[in-house]
Amino acid sequence: MEFRYLGNSGLKVSEITYGNWLTHGSQVENEVARECVQAALDAGITTFDTADAYANTAAEKVLGKALRHERRSSLEIFTKVYWPTGPKGPNDTGLSRKHIMESIDGSLTRLRTDYVDLYQAHRYDYETPLEETMTAFADIVRAGKALYIGVSEWTAPQLREAHGLASKLGFQLVSNQPQYSALWRVIETEVVPASGELGISQIVWSPVAQGVLTGKYKPGQQLPEGSRATDTKGGEDTIKRWLSDEVLTAVQKLEPIASDVGLTMAQLAVAWVLQNPNVASAIIGASKPEQVASNVAAAGVTLDAEVLARIDEALGDVVERDPAKTTSPATRVA
Repeated sequence: MEFRYLGNSGLKVSEITYGNWLTHGSQVENEVARECVQAALDAGITTFDTADAYANTAAEKVLGKALRHERRSSLEIFTKVYWPTGPKGPNDTGLSRKHIMESIDGSLTRLRTDYVDLYQAHRYDYETPLEETMTAFADIVRAGKALYIGVSEWTAPQLREAHGLASKLGFQLVSNQPQYSALWRVIETEVVPASGELGISQIVWSPVAQGVLTGKYKPGQQLPEGSRATDTKGGEDTIKRWLSDEVLTAVQKLEPIASDVGLTMAQLAVAWVLQNPNVASAIIGASKPEQVASNVAAAGVTLDAEVLARIDEALGDVVERDPAKTTSPATRVA
């Protein structure tokens, strides 16, 4: 496993982060989830990402239980706040001081830890003054409940304003967690340049585009039984944008490229996002332990300019590049 600094901080994270969105507490049985976490540890992963909203807090409980016997200082544990949790009352969502302060305590209890290494605003909250949000984060850092603060899916202007407030309040904004893959490159024109200037790293999610970049979905063929595309607990909703024959046909052109560099298509996809110097880590999920071991092989891989050009040519116009696609809900979701 290779490690990279997170933003301008002194914190190092594993190039591959194990995340449990859509799996722990919902799609995967708890014992299998534990086996996946153990597979991540065995592969050298030290960084684990979750959120209070995943499976309505159940994912944090599963991860906390799976990591309970590990040396805490050898791990980097990340979680998030914003989306509705609990009974989903009027204050059970957003980035108000009330919701943040109550949420961090709930997350720490479920994760069985006294602190998280990174606490992230899961989306931007247009209904709460940013200064209120950042002041609450500053107080959480000063209380020792979080070591660093990050965000997820924030735009370049939002990052700049938040970074300025964080500096005034005496803490570091070190990361952004956006969707990023060879198919979804909306952060490249605005978010990445701004982040580079500010000393903010990307911790990217969905590097294999919900599994489409593994090549298992074939144009004109029935969806594989038991795949995310057939999962009625949320998986099918997250992947459907990629299931057009146009996209799937382009993705199949990546198979010979992966073969030429000695990688699986999934490994090629993860290695691709890690070529971006602003990316500190790529988040992988897993429903089986063997998937973890396979994806970790992407760490430390260098893809030369010719390979990157071939990938661009293969995917062509199916790549999404519009920076306006980096968005947060205009109003809080109840």
